[in-house]
Amino acid sequence: MDRREPLRVAVIGTGRMGADHVRRIDRAVSGARVTAVVDIDAGRAEAVAAGVDGCTAHTDPAAAMAVADVDAVLIASSGTAHEAALIAAFEHDLPVLCEKPLTPDAASALRVMEAEQALGHRRVQVGFMRRYDTEYVRLKALLETGRLGRPLMLHNRHRNVASAPFFTSAMLITDSVAHEVDATRWLLGHEITAVTVLRPTPSAGAPEGLADPQFVVLETDGGALSDVEIFVNCGFGYQVQAEVVCEGGTARIGDGHALVTHTAGHWGGTIAQDWTERFAQAYDDEVQAWVDATRRGEITGPGTWDGYAAAAVCEAGVRALEQGGRVEVDLVEKPALYR
Repeated sequence: MDRREPLRVAVIGTGRMGADHVRRIDRAVSGARVTAVVDIDAGRAEAVAAGVDGCTAHTDPAAAMAVADVDAVLIASSGTAHEAALIAAFEHDLPVLCEKPLTPDAASALRVMEAEQALGHRRVQVGFMRRYDTEYVRLKALLETGRLGRPLMLHNRHRNVASAPFFTSAMLITDSVAHEVDATRWLLGHEITAVTVLRPTPSAGAPEGLADPQFVVLETDGGALSDVEIFVNCGFGYQVQAEVVCEGGTARIGDGHALVTHTAGHWGGTIAQDWTERFAQAYDDEVQAWVDATRRGEITGPGTWDGYAAAAVCEAGVRALEQGGRVEVDLVEKPALYR
């Protein structure tokens, strides 16, 4: 591509996430434009494409990548379709921003990692957008100064108003706790070695048969513990909070106290109702960082190794949920390309 020209992006998947990324690139991100969209639902793809000047609609990801006006790919389709789209992108040596999960399981993530290694250079950034959230960035910077000493524990809370009708007990791990898995690895700089999942009596607000909430304990190779309260039918709002406990102090994010009111004998504020509100700026910053790096000819941010590691930890978590007890995480040796 000509680095003086906008990055020409094909967006694969035009559901809620994909359509939002099309809007983001078209209206909020500089240095890029959407030139193609892909969806197995031709009508939906055509409707999204109609709102963007010069954008074409496709039903086949490989066909969209083969056209001359595509420099990069943003994958926002269902996780089961990611592997094929990633391999197609590698065949054209196109840089990719792939929404999490990289793939739904560790075996397919390994195949993607092996294919990327065959290229000899990184091509994938994985969409763990919390790494671009202002509060998480500040917490990471504080930990890197060493002022608080060695991290001992990380406490995470992840709450949603209500789960989707298709949500399963395992999806609390694979679709929700996956974010805390990556945040733990990134904030602490540790790999996760074992997972334990505890199940209290399900909330009365949870659909029949859904194990909600859950309490997940992650052990790390740096000797720290990270716990996650995941509660996807809390009923009152969307909350993501984290507190790190170190040898010399603590730090906490996610309290949501940007605006506090005092009136009529009460004080309080508002609680975000979903992730699009809470992390809107993080998504904008993530995509902008990807566009800027790609135009420089670089790949930055969380990569294929991070996607694979998260998949492996989540697999261990699902086994711990279903079988009980502590389950160790099975990770291959980290390839040189990702060190």
